[in-house]
Amino acid sequence: MSLSNPQSGMLILNYSHPLTKAQCAQLAALTGEAIDEVRDIPTHLDTSRPFAEQVVALADAARLSPEAWQTTRLCVLLPALNYAAAALLAELHGRMGYFPLIARLRPVAETLPPQFEVAELLNLQSLREAARRRRYP
Repeated sequence: MSLSNPQSGMLILNYSHPLTKAQCAQLAALTGEAIDEVRDIPTHLDTSRPFAEQVVALADAARLSPEAWQTTRLCVLLPALNYAAAALLAELHGRMGYFPLIARLRPVAETLPPQFEVAELLNLQSLREAARRRRYP
């Protein structure tokens, strides 16, 4: 299977907690696409070191070629640490040429142990384009 084939399903780059089967099913339902693969990328950041070099390593850990970064259908689960998420988005945009689709999880009320569900998909590129139209009303 070639992930750079535009006819293939979606690749999930997970920089967060491992996904459950239920969460993967939610992602497939929300995207309307099969999930070809989930790549769980360990995201342990050293807050005493600059994040720029660390997010390069996080992006490299996705193991995508320059072509694949630009052609693969991706959905990204960002790290929870806001500074790391922002820096990683900048790195991914640079590699992809556009902002990725991201998934937002939310806690399920009154569950023990805590459980999470897919709350929504955010098409960051569409959000950016809409914001540009508001730049000059």
